[in-house]
Amino acid sequence: MGTKKTIQERRRERLRYQLRQKSNGRPRLSVFRSGKHIYAQIIDDSAGRTLAAASSLDQGLKAELKTGADKEAAAKVGKLVAERAVAAGVSAVVFDRGSYMYHGRVRALAEAAREAGLAF
Repeated sequence: MGTKKTIQERRRERLRYQLRQKSNGRPRLSVFRSGKHIYAQIIDDSAGRTLAAASSLDQGLKAELKTGADKEAAAKVGKLVAERAVAAGVSAVVFDRGSYMYHGRVRALAEAAREAGLAF
């Protein structure tokens, strides 16, 4: 049986493979969460560049958040990354949850991004 890290890596690679098959050229909304913060970025894999990004460490958000590791922070990051993506001309993405379950902070970020105008 593999270690926890290798299981997470395999899950992430499996998910990214499925996303590449279904993306039809749409950018990817990638989520990373740590114990203290949450990060999101819109990535254009064909060009290999980041189109928009937001995190709980952004100056505007950091001042109004109690902590960067709760659902409230995730929702605000999701809203901010969606606003920045729409400003950059991106309206449809595929959601890359990484190796995380669609639950808790990841779900809060996704729902806030949908409400702010991203389609996925």
